Amino acid sequence: MSTATITATRTALSPMLALRAGILARLGSDAALAALMGGVVRLYDELPRGAAPVYALFGDGEVHDDSVEGARRHRHTLALHVIAKPGSTRTALDAAERIAVLLDDAALGLDGHALVFLRLGTLAAARDERTGEARATLTFAAVTELLPTA
Repeated sequence: MSTATITATRTALSPMLALRAGILARLGSDAALAALMGGVVRLYDELPRGAAPVYALFGDGEVHDDSVEGARRHRHTLALHVIAKPGSTRTALDAAERIAVLLDDAALGLDGHALVFLRLGTLAAARDERTGEARATLTFAAVTELLPTA
C-alpha cells in the first residue's frame, strides 16, 4: 500500500460512519416515514431516555475489506431495528417497509466514499418477551468504495 493510500484511508470518514450518515440523510428527509414515526423520523445510535415508540435503532454492523485491484472497497452488513408499542406489530412493520423502500438499491451520497450498492437482505418481525414491544429488524448488505482524495 502506498503512502498516499494510507493517508487517504486515515483522513476519510470511516466507511461505516459514512454509510450511517447517508442512511440518516435519506430517511430523515422522508415525510411518509416521519408520519409513521409520530411526526419526525427517529433513528438513533442509542435509545434516548424516555423515547416513545415508533422509533428505529442502528443495530449490529460489520465492515470487511473487499478491495479489488485499483479500488479500496468495504463490504458491510448492517441491521436496523424498528420498535413499536406492545401489541402493535403493524406499526413496526409499516415503518420497516417504508425504510426498505427508501434504502433498497438507493443511491446515497456518502462522505469520502461511493456507494456501490445497498440491498435489503431480510425483514423479520418479533416481540420482546420482557417488554412486549413489537420489533421489526431489517438487515442490509452494502459495498462502499473509498474515493480518492484531491
